[in-house]
Amino acid sequence: MTAHASSYRVDAMIARDIDAYLDMHRNKSLLRFITCGSVDDGKSTLIGRLLYDSKMIFEDQLASLEADSKRVGTQGQDIDFALLVDGLAAEREQGITIDVAYRFFATEKRKFIVADTPGHEQYTRNMVTGASTADLAVILIDARKGVLTQTKRHSYLAHLIGIRHVVLAVNKMDLIGYDQATFDSIVKDYRAFAESIGIEDFTAIPISGLAGDNIAARSENTGWYAGPTLIDHLETVELDVTLDQAKPFRMAVQWVNRPHLDFRGFSGMIASGSVRPDDPIRIVPSGRTSTVSRIVSFDGDLDHAVAGQSVTLVLADEVDCSRGDVIAAADAPPQSADQFQAKIVWMDAEAMLPGRAHWLKIGTRTISATVQQPKYVVDVNTMAELSAKTLDLNDIGICEVYTDRPIAYEPYADNRDLGGFILIDKVTNATVAAGMIDFALRRSQNVHWQAIDVTRDAHATQKNQRPRLLWFTGLSGSGKSTIANLVEKKLHALGKHSFLLDGDNIRHGLNRDLGFTDADRVENIRRVGEVAKLMTDAGLIVLTAFISPFRAERAMVRDMLPDGEFIEIFVNTPLEVAERRDVKGLYKKAREGRLKNFTGIDSPYEAPRNAEITVDTVTMSPEDAANLIVARILEQ
Repeated sequence: MTAHASSYRVDAMIARDIDAYLDMHRNKSLLRFITCGSVDDGKSTLIGRLLYDSKMIFEDQLASLEADSKRVGTQGQDIDFALLVDGLAAEREQGITIDVAYRFFATEKRKFIVADTPGHEQYTRNMVTGASTADLAVILIDARKGVLTQTKRHSYLAHLIGIRHVVLAVNKMDLIGYDQATFDSIVKDYRAFAESIGIEDFTAIPISGLAGDNIAARSENTGWYAGPTLIDHLETVELDVTLDQAKPFRMAVQWVNRPHLDFRGFSGMIASGSVRPDDPIRIVPSGRTSTVSRIVSFDGDLDHAVAGQSVTLVLADEVDCSRGDVIAAADAPPQSADQFQAKIVWMDAEAMLPGRAHWLKIGTRTISATVQQPKYVVDVNTMAELSAKTLDLNDIGICEVYTDRPIAYEPYADNRDLGGFILIDKVTNATVAAGMIDFALRRSQNVHWQAIDVTRDAHATQKNQRPRLLWFTGLSGSGKSTIANLVEKKLHALGKHSFLLDGDNIRHGLNRDLGFTDADRVENIRRVGEVAKLMTDAGLIVLTAFISPFRAERAMVRDMLPDGEFIEIFVNTPLEVAERRDVKGLYKKAREGRLKNFTGIDSPYEAPRNAEITVDTVTMSPEDAANLIVARILEQ
């Protein structure tokens, strides 16, 4: 045999071995789990040990780890396993976990993705992120400290988010001499708490992440323990995807796939159930029906697809279906509604303002939604239901959520994908909360939009004008009402049909029950926006003169109207100028502390960034400002 032939055979053998190895791992099931607990309970060390024991560390990583371990000191051990996971510089310097660190490892039986979540209370929102896709939670407890507040918080959140499998890992057993009585006492305390929040079962394992006791191999130091090692349990626990496949078929449409005129499919990941060609389906919320003609995947057409697979469905009929719609089993579709009761985990440093509009992202759909004042918040230590007017960072509250249109949903307990959502600030695009739908409010099922024969276009045509909302915003004393009044007079003289909603006048009637807190200001603008929308539906040009200090609420009203109908007019007057005018004496009272929550003094004003029209009342007279506004309006 020639050297070349011999080399070719060796290469072929290596290729076959690689293919066999990849096939072996490709066909393994995948378990996603999180580790959580209080600070210094050993989460990162445990994950580092799992990676090390499963031989998922390359030689160069191991050499770097050993060098780093010598540099930071390792409590008498050669390797500090936590350094494998604590990748952020701030984490290594402080010795804590801040961000969520995801790691992959595998054993002969299963693949794993583990999320190391923060222990500090201020990073609880990161823990929620890690838990949102997990099948199992490893709750770590320092054997020297027992059950702590963060243990309870993380356990409650894990249960709330729908994690069915819980492992209670009592860590650092080596530091208490592997004492069984201490372990039993901790398990007893945790069981009492777990039962109070609805955790029916959990697996308790005595471990030492640093020494490796009961991680991959049974420890001789705990001869009194007869349960599985942590790896054994992770390899054999039942996966949630098995249960999802037994549920009715659901797939949220992520993308309408139209590469050419001869193909139109609807792509997404199957959230639950299974589907085959010729299966009847229903599209929610529209209710239209069809049948599946093809199931297309990257590997070609399939005769069967199940929960967890990403596919493209080709339907037998040309039906209206778009991103965010849900394709479901025709005989068991999900419900649709626009008002819900939900559990909200608030994750923003700024407190929630009830009634403020946010983007709500559920499945593949993003819509506008408002959250009302909490019915109550949950004290995770006592499970007491406490009254509250808002939600602060890490609060867990029960709230009503209103969306601007019906959406397909299922209770979160039945379907994470169609029951879980996030709230996004419309101004900053920051994720401020995570939510879980409990049920739809009955009134949302009993109230339906009534079709009206005389449309808004018909009203506008009759008046020979385009409906507009001229939204004047600025500080108190800036001249909003004066200029708005002049603009309406000029429009009236030109034969235009208009109506002026003034801030002070509205508070004499419609909004007389509202004060001047931030939350009341939000509700004030919401009500005015709804009234203004109805007036534009009647074909009117509506003018409003309100301070409307927050960008989010002005954006909320803009979203209520068709594109181009909301005209933001910034009456730009410096605070010192507005305060000099002070014809009502309000600034003086605010400066003296006799008028609380006054915009510009002890409550903020967020100036428009891209107003359609800006008038400078320092250099322009009210008459000139009104002429400019009318000219700009008539141009469009």
